[in-house]
Amino acid sequence: MAGFGARLRNLFGSVRTIDEDTWDDLEAAMIGADFGPDITESMLADLKDKVERFHTTDPRDLQRMLREDVEERLAGFDPTLHLSDRPAVVLIVGVNGVGKTTTIGKFAKFVGNYGRSVVVGAADTFRAAAVEQVATWAERAGAAVVRPQHPGQDPASVAYQTIEYAQRTGTEIVLIDTAGRLHTKGGLMDELGKVKRVVEKLAPIAEVLLVLDATTGQNGVLQAQAFIESAGVTGLVITKLDGSAKGGFVLRVQDETGIPIKLIGQGERIQDLTGFTPHVFAQGLVG
Repeated sequence: MAGFGARLRNLFGSVRTIDEDTWDDLEAAMIGADFGPDITESMLADLKDKVERFHTTDPRDLQRMLREDVEERLAGFDPTLHLSDRPAVVLIVGVNGVGKTTTIGKFAKFVGNYGRSVVVGAADTFRAAAVEQVATWAERAGAAVVRPQHPGQDPASVAYQTIEYAQRTGTEIVLIDTAGRLHTKGGLMDELGKVKRVVEKLAPIAEVLLVLDATTGQNGVLQAQAFIESAGVTGLVITKLDGSAKGGFVLRVQDETGIPIKLIGQGERIQDLTGFTPHVFAQGLVG
């Protein structure tokens, strides 16, 4: 995001008027920031129309119009996290390697900062290191952890035990880690479906959050398509926006999936996860 913003500040700060070079430079910056060709073309057409309609040649006007256009497009989706159920059960899904484990720890810290009690269910039981990794992040966040009772325990039963723990202790928020391997998509979706059915015997599922890595761009969306099609995803978590200059991916992924972004991660520290606010994001992206 910083890379795109710096490029825009240089563009708008160094030119005195809007000309063909301005449009070419803006197009190159947007493509470089992973807006994608369709959104780039659409936004440039809108901006050219506004510039002509308002008879302006001031680059600062173009910058303001771009910021407003980004915000307007982002505001078409509701970023609200629905966590009012008690317990509020959140399934965290996504392919391995996107930052799912660290996101769970950060999310536990995020809701803990609002005074909510949190338990994490370590239900990715097929990857030996996953349980210890998610437990370490959860404990750093001050959350309780429900681990498998034995290696390779059925993920749905771990999820069930996590809900039971929350109900028994009055814990408010339940975050359940799920498997992310992709070599058998059908099996993975069947397993996730079983987890959902078992959980819903005890409590409704408040959110199914899909974690996506901003640096993988369109490939990441394609990898996650099975989750989008089969898992009942209610919101997106975009990780690794820091230093990637891929802020345009945020608009692109909402436009392509029709699913709202609810959280964004912009750093490695446990506090580096925030709720998604279109106005703030547009301001940070465009300046």
